[in-house]
Amino acid sequence: MPTHNTHSIASAIGALSLVAVAFLSGVGAVSVLDTINRNISNTASVAHAFPTTLSVDPASLTAKAAIVYDPTTHQVLYEKNAYTSLPIASLAKLVTATAILDRVIGNPTITITKDDLVQNGAESDADFVPGNRIKLHDLLEIGLIASSNSAMQAAARMLGTNYTDVLQATAFGLGIKDMEFHNGTGLDVTTSTAGAYGSAYDIALIAANFAKQHPEYFNLTQKPDVTIPAGWGGTISAHATNLPLQDMPGLIGAKTGYTDLAGGNIVALFDLEVGHPIVIAVLGSTQTARFTDTELLLAAARATLSASKNHTQ
Repeated sequence: MPTHNTHSIASAIGALSLVAVAFLSGVGAVSVLDTINRNISNTASVAHAFPTTLSVDPASLTAKAAIVYDPTTHQVLYEKNAYTSLPIASLAKLVTATAILDRVIGNPTITITKDDLVQNGAESDADFVPGNRIKLHDLLEIGLIASSNSAMQAAARMLGTNYTDVLQATAFGLGIKDMEFHNGTGLDVTTSTAGAYGSAYDIALIAANFAKQHPEYFNLTQKPDVTIPAGWGGTISAHATNLPLQDMPGLIGAKTGYTDLAGGNIVALFDLEVGHPIVIAVLGSTQTARFTDTELLLAAARATLSASKNHTQ
């Protein structure tokens, strides 16, 4: 795991590179260095104020695995079986959305086919019918907010026939080598095989990257409901699956997941301070307890930060 010294060295190398670019492009190098120094100083001061670990009794969590991760300092603040591979259910949709947004140019219209329709899926899935003509970005929106399996199944077709290989490559590109994908929705394939597998740590990295690279999509998950055009003048509407999280202060965005094999899963980003988020992921909880698990970990993070600040004053 990268250390503070590693990031300092990387920052120094990056600074030298930017100065070189500044000279070549005619931009003032002094101005560039001033900006870099301010950014490094601000990051260091915020990181110093943040707690390094949280004290949470693992037995107080229903989840089989959990993590609290600081994407700014790359620190694991808390973990419970965070490196154990488990079924991730619809959290797989974050990887599917990442792969699509990283590779597909524009916002093509997709015609829904009968093969896209998923039974026993999300609330919105029943409203999809073959022949619906829906923009790709609208499919991603309802797939992320309402966890529509039909929407994400249709969107994944943009990645080609062997799209699960693309999902694998997407995770690998983020330094995650052990995730496993059998589909892009995370739905169980059989009673013994999940649609996708990964660890809480893997999911934290995926979510942190998605929030950073595609914030306009991750921020959509703050919405309580979603309505998209479905062609023929019709619309498809559904409620968000993360509603209990939306009452928690500082929510940036979240994705939920639930299947028989996975149990209740969540990954969410919260701002504890302005501009400094944490990632909370829980795997293998229940449909209800995944929210209380998240709330418990968030409260512990806030309490530890407050105590840390009081100690340094």
